[in-house]
Amino acid sequence: MPKPDTTWRVLDHGPIEKLSENVWRVQGAVPRMSLTRVMTVVRRRDGSLVIHNGIAMEESAMRELEAWGTPAILLVPNLAHRLDAPAYKARYPALEVLAPRGSREKVAEVVHVDGSYEDFPNDDEVWLTTLPGIAESEGAMFVRSRDGTTIVLNDVVMNMDRRRDLLGFLFTTVMGSAPGPRVSRLAKLLFVKDKGVLRAELERYAATEGLVRLIVAHDKVASGPDAARALRTAATYL
Repeated sequence: MPKPDTTWRVLDHGPIEKLSENVWRVQGAVPRMSLTRVMTVVRRRDGSLVIHNGIAMEESAMRELEAWGTPAILLVPNLAHRLDAPAYKARYPALEVLAPRGSREKVAEVVHVDGSYEDFPNDDEVWLTTLPGIAESEGAMFVRSRDGTTIVLNDVVMNMDRRRDLLGFLFTTVMGSAPGPRVSRLAKLLFVKDKGVLRAELERYAATEGLVRLIVAHDKVASGPDAARALRTAATYL
């Protein structure tokens, strides 16, 4: 990933997708690659916003976001998704930055980290957990909305198509990140420590009552019955 800095550098991104009354999603570009990355924003009951994998957006989109709620917590989901974290902290100095315990040290190289996922103020609407079997390097966010439960993961599950450009080909084909849903060859090589434990966790997530969507860091949202099916399919790669 490119070196993060505090500059509010806006790359190409799509519109804000309003998936439910308390879950928004934005898909944006990755520098010098054909891949895209995903930001998920959750509005809590008190009007505060939890931003998962922040993406610097154009000012009109940021004003819409700020009108929706107050940015309060930034989740940096792993060491490879730090790109815009320093810029968010510079824009919102009061923002509390959290990272999974196993990624905290690397994230802290580019932005001050206030705590780990265990420090998140869980409630019955929004809660975090750290994924087992991957050395605490990533976590999961669960959000309960009127239409059901959304699960937000990061790189542990990929759900995208193959790319044809050189870097995209290396990432999606050689590193086994596509077609999705799947657990990539790269993830298994770098941070999966216990395949059986992680497989059981993904299968458990698939059985979540009222599951209506799965959001991951790269590309596609799996909605309705496809959400559970995507998790079960990804688990077969472990």
